Amino acid sequence: MTRRTTLKALAAGAAVLAAPSYLRAQSAQTIKIGFITPQTGQMAPFGETDAFAVEFIRKHLAKGLEIGGKTYALEIIERDAQSNPNRAAELAGELCQNDGVHMLIPASTTDVTLPVSEQGELFEVPTLSSSAPWQAVIMPRGGADQSFNWTYHFFWGLEDIVQTFVNMWNGLESNKKVGLLLPRNADGEVWGDDKIGLPPAMRAAGFEVIAPSKFEIRTNDFSSQISAFKEAGCEILGGLVFPADLRTATIQMAQQGFKPKIMTVAAGLLFPSAVEAMGTLGTGMSTEVWWTPAFPYKSTLTGESSADLAANWEKATGKQWTQPLGYSHAMWEIIVDTLKRSGDPMDRAAIRDALKATNLDTVVGNVNWSKGPHPNVSKTPVLGGQWRKGEKWPYDLKIVETGLYPIMKPESSLEMKSW
Repeated sequence: MTRRTTLKALAAGAAVLAAPSYLRAQSAQTIKIGFITPQTGQMAPFGETDAFAVEFIRKHLAKGLEIGGKTYALEIIERDAQSNPNRAAELAGELCQNDGVHMLIPASTTDVTLPVSEQGELFEVPTLSSSAPWQAVIMPRGGADQSFNWTYHFFWGLEDIVQTFVNMWNGLESNKKVGLLLPRNADGEVWGDDKIGLPPAMRAAGFEVIAPSKFEIRTNDFSSQISAFKEAGCEILGGLVFPADLRTATIQMAQQGFKPKIMTVAAGLLFPSAVEAMGTLGTGMSTEVWWTPAFPYKSTLTGESSADLAANWEKATGKQWTQPLGYSHAMWEIIVDTLKRSGDPMDRAAIRDALKATNLDTVVGNVNWSKGPHPNVSKTPVLGGQWRKGEKWPYDLKIVETGLYPIMKPESSLEMKSW
């Protein structure tokens, strides 16, 4: 052995010893998880809690994960999708082919989840996802006529959010004319679809739907949509709008004299920061509620309550809790439970079979793919909430609708939005 070869060997050994304990196992004993999340770009707010959850699980499993009498290290390979579907697909392909991951985790939104799930199916890698209505992940891929071998998604569906919105709206007197504001992207196409989207379900519930052309993401002009809503006399504004676009649209609504009694928007009102960015216009905005500290569920990893999880986040970050936090944590509850039951976490098929057989009470509710409504879907609760002036924080999210999923009592009733 030459001196040069000896030095290279010593350097390699030093690098291994310097690595965190969860990376120091032999390659054959390391479970690789490909974790793709939007850390930058338009969808970054949805990925904000992912890093917190990853840091937690790395500490929680620092000594490894015992499965079948053997201890395995866990390597989490993080990638930033940059809020770009093409980038998400590219990263997923690389993780499957070059990194040899045993699981793929698209951690957020349709623009990330859909392309990553397609790559997981193509390369036969178990893929676990959430944070997008199940129709947006299943239907564009022909899921109405087939099931998938490697895709497993836990979240609510469009049928749930329509009923939640309708239940909230029926609590206030209005002319039942709904202006529907939707983006021109994968989400907007699914949410606005005339067969599986919001319009037919809202009409069936007795509401008139005004759905003008979809807007381009990051546009600075909503005049055509606002004009259509004003002309129709809409007293309700509904739809799916991401935070930056919602702020622009709301300011322009106020400037152009369109002031609906009720404003219930998915996605853009999930985050306290998005509501605060609108100033006083944020008061009385209403939205879907995926998870709150009031949820009556505990973590299978720590035994801590939903309230404890929110408190941990606020203490560590100095920021108000945010809804995706519950799903960021529940994702790792399911991963750990699945790996433990797989018997052989080096075998993707074994992981897939264990994932399919999941029946776990997580911090966001029970996850069980045997219940449907699709073989690759497990539904979780969605409630209705309204942002009110807060005490500890500028705004608090009050639960105003629990009729569809009566897991808790409403904290208040829906109030007319102030302008």
